[in-house]
Amino acid sequence: MQSVNLTNHFLIAMPNMDDPYFAKSLTYICEHNEQGALGVVVNRPTEMTVGALFEQVEIPLTDDELSQRPVYFGGPVQVDRGFVLHRPIGGWESTLIVDSEIGLTTSRDILEAMSEGNGPDSEGMLVSLGYSGWAPGQIEEELGENAWLTVAANTSIIFDLPPDKRLGGAMGLLGIDPASLSEDAGHA
Repeated sequence: MQSVNLTNHFLIAMPNMDDPYFAKSLTYICEHNEQGALGVVVNRPTEMTVGALFEQVEIPLTDDELSQRPVYFGGPVQVDRGFVLHRPIGGWESTLIVDSEIGLTTSRDILEAMSEGNGPDSEGMLVSLGYSGWAPGQIEEELGENAWLTVAANTSIIFDLPPDKRLGGAMGLLGIDPASLSEDAGHA
């Protein structure tokens, strides 16, 4: 299978995706190389708030707006670990730099900075528990099985649209109306 680099791309779940983790999901790919791929589902808010997460990790949070924001289900890998997708990149201890604008940070220092009002702009961050991971060649195989559509990411879809509009926004980048995709595609 031909090698493709999907870093800084969206994976759009096809309507026939029956994996409960990824059905109707929009995943932002943060890294894709010969070791596999890592991404974060960006349209699946959970019942947990950022305030509740900060309470669990014993970091005070006084920003009421940030405190009420949802924590997202980032994927089924390491669901007990927090991931902050953010812009700008900043200078945190453990950040995967996706491109010149966006990073994915897993270190506690970003949470501490957020609690002090010194973190990334709250309009430019998404907090998730867990991430989505693929073994080498797995994403390419799934693309060959028509499990996903891909498109170069536009981060305004992540940070400027409400979660329930993000999947449709990404499809719009491809010129696709979500209603036009049938769950029975390819079946006679």
